Amino acid sequence: MSGFSRFTPLANALPSTVPFVGPEAIERQRGRKLRARIGANESGFGPAPSVLKAIREQAGETWMYSDPESFELREAIALHHGVSRENIAIGCGIDGLLGEIVRLVVEPGTPVVTSLGGYPTFNYHVNGYGGRLVTTPYANDREDLDGLLSAAKREDAPLVYLANPDNPMGSWWDADSVTAFARALPDGSLLILDEAYCETAPAGSTPPVDALIGQPNVLRMRTFSKAYGLAGARVGYAIGTLGNAQAFDKIRNHFGMARISTVAALAALEDQAYLRDVVGRIAAARERIAAIARQNGLSPLPSATNFVAIDCGGDGVRARGIVDGLMDHGVFIRMPGVAPLNRCIRVSAGPDADLDLFEAVLPKVLKAVK
Repeated sequence: MSGFSRFTPLANALPSTVPFVGPEAIERQRGRKLRARIGANESGFGPAPSVLKAIREQAGETWMYSDPESFELREAIALHHGVSRENIAIGCGIDGLLGEIVRLVVEPGTPVVTSLGGYPTFNYHVNGYGGRLVTTPYANDREDLDGLLSAAKREDAPLVYLANPDNPMGSWWDADSVTAFARALPDGSLLILDEAYCETAPAGSTPPVDALIGQPNVLRMRTFSKAYGLAGARVGYAIGTLGNAQAFDKIRNHFGMARISTVAALAALEDQAYLRDVVGRIAAARERIAAIARQNGLSPLPSATNFVAIDCGGDGVRARGIVDGLMDHGVFIRMPGVAPLNRCIRVSAGPDADLDLFEAVLPKVLKAVK
């Protein structure tokens, strides 16, 4: 059945796609329920009990729209970081904020610099507005700061994307290197510094908020989806200069935030003791995933995130076979999509029961793949 005849030429040229195939779609395709959901970098440890209590207590207020200015949440985040609420913009997860930034900057043909094999959803937004992706390969499984800087200068790119720590490899740069990179970019290049995994990163890898707060060509992205355990609530925020934070008000959906999601984020931010506990559990799960990999002759990569990338010692075909084989046993994981990164699989930190199943079935899958 044909579609509407007057979609824009750009829209007509784009494929209908989803950057990630969700575990629910996999369950529908295979006609079976997943037994371990350790592929989407969610937190299987869940949100704090205090967060669930706040959701239950205020669920009855869902009939009301959320404050379109997100004043209370912006204030709380600002106090948490020691900045002004005017430096904070709220959005529907980092993914939503990325789409809004791209809308603010990108026109058809605009060069946008990122890493080859980096976060696919960012590329999806760039393509959706007709931008021209300029990619730099990873170097030693890390995003190549020198390569990104060179590309930004060569292309006079108004938008540059860097994730630190990185998805999909789990690698990271130290704070001084990231700060130097940000300051070396041309004034006309806006850096999107995606720090979705900063809570699980080692000390010294995340620049202090005040180190870059006054730099108008830097926007830092944070989320409640990972360590805080609120992926389904879709709450993210940007930290930037007054002009950058207020720019979102020009194009954002002012009633896009769910009221109950705001309640959850406020409660999560207050419960830093639970966050510290979860970060410890994530670190322990990373160590266990790495140990399971080594027991099976695979090579885990160092990780600063809530997942571990595992080098399977082959190519994308072998890694895909392992991913699919684990799916056959009800274990959901993912893999990078671009060579040479796609020699790896990626396993999210999760509860013991999920990792028990992964440990039990991985040897069987590897034997079948061989």
